[in-house]
Amino acid sequence: MRKLLLAVVCLMFITGLAVAADVVVVKLDGKNLTVKEGDKEKTYKLTDKTKVSIVGKDGTATEGKMETLEKRLSGDKGPGTKLDITTSGDEITEIKMKGGKKK
Repeated sequence: MRKLLLAVVCLMFITGLAVAADVVVVKLDGKNLTVKEGDKEKTYKLTDKTKVSIVGKDGTATEGKMETLEKRLSGDKGPGTKLDITTSGDEITEIKMKGGKKK
């Protein structure tokens, strides 16, 4: 019984560390990304460890580059962009964005 209780507590702790959410971009300021989650705005940090994925129309994800993300979010079309982010504390660990045009 103690092992089961310990396993449940550990599972709940690990689940609380990484939280995934669908957000709308408000602004990108250097390495700080301000997003809107529901009615609240929150600012997260982008780090070198942040993983960027681009999800195609068929649902497959390919690895993206931070430069691509920054380019998309820095223009006039950046605010209002929808992203799927995974956070750990005040840092973003993973960003999934919809793909653009095919080459």
